[in-house]
Amino acid sequence: MELIPNNPWPELFRQARKSAFHLEVKDAYTVPAESEPFRRFLAGEPQQEYGKRAWTGLVEETAARGVAVSRVRVVTVPHSDYHRWLFSITGSNIDAGEDIRYLPRHLIDSSEVPMDDFWIFDSQKVAFNLVDQSGTPAGAAVTADPRVTESCLAVQARLWRDSIPYREYIAPSVNTAQ
Repeated sequence: MELIPNNPWPELFRQARKSAFHLEVKDAYTVPAESEPFRRFLAGEPQQEYGKRAWTGLVEETAARGVAVSRVRVVTVPHSDYHRWLFSITGSNIDAGEDIRYLPRHLIDSSEVPMDDFWIFDSQKVAFNLVDQSGTPAGAAVTADPRVTESCLAVQARLWRDSIPYREYIAPSVNTAQ
């Protein structure tokens, strides 16, 4: 396994030729650039641009090359404040070309959900998200080990099958499951 510190995602995305899939399993994340926008959301203040453009630009660039970018977020219901905030900003990811789906945690066997987030690139390389002691992103642990890849692909297939596309999930969720 190769440990890549800091922000390996632009390079990993630029190497992708067919697909980039992300599994998110946490109910909250500590991303420094999100602190102020999240605080504003919780305070009921108007949202402002906060630098997400770098991410959506990377998704646009990747999708324009014909690479499918997708994600499943496994979420606890009622939704955490963090996920309620994500609902309000995920549309820009969708507009950039990312297919994001949701899977309520209570609808699946907890043994089917790994403890760690990961990306799968081209069904051949897995990058596990690394965080430091405070929960802040710290890079990735990347492997092309076929056993690890096959295991992650099996998780992806199971969870994708039962997940709900963002626009279908968000309409009833915002109104009933907060």
